[in-house]
Amino acid sequence: MEFIIFLSKLDKEILDLLTKANYIVEENKVECLLNKNIKGLHNFEENKIIICTENAKKKTNYRNLKQQQNKNNFKTEQAIRKALRHEATHAIQKCNNNKTVGDIKKLESKLHQSKKKALAFSTSNFSGTYAKELEAYVLEDKPKKVKNLIKKYCL
Repeated sequence: MEFIIFLSKLDKEILDLLTKANYIVEENKVECLLNKNIKGLHNFEENKIIICTENAKKKTNYRNLKQQQNKNNFKTEQAIRKALRHEATHAIQKCNNNKTVGDIKKLESKLHQSKKKALAFSTSNFSGTYAKELEAYVLEDKPKKVKNLIKKYCL
């Protein structure tokens, strides 16, 4: 799985914890081809997370480092790390009887302005509720919290 090369040590720990919680993590499946705007998705029925590495690379103008020594792929790393954490948050919610784990009013105040458009996209195009998507967008920037919540709710 190519996306692993973009993960930090902490994100690799999140991936390991998801596996221990009986989640299957896959990459670049047909769902990614059907919607080029998504970087990841969570399949509730099958306990499966799909990371859309190719979509993330396209959206972040990924450059093969062997071809261009001066290119930094920081945006691609960030996109894939956030996608994993976002989908891991949905796994945490499933482990919590399909409910959010945080106080939604507090989370609303923490949502960065730049993510409001993404939140609207997610709630209008996918089955996630406003509260669940809000929590996932806030927690995708908090890897330590995601790691601890997986341990608390899923293991």
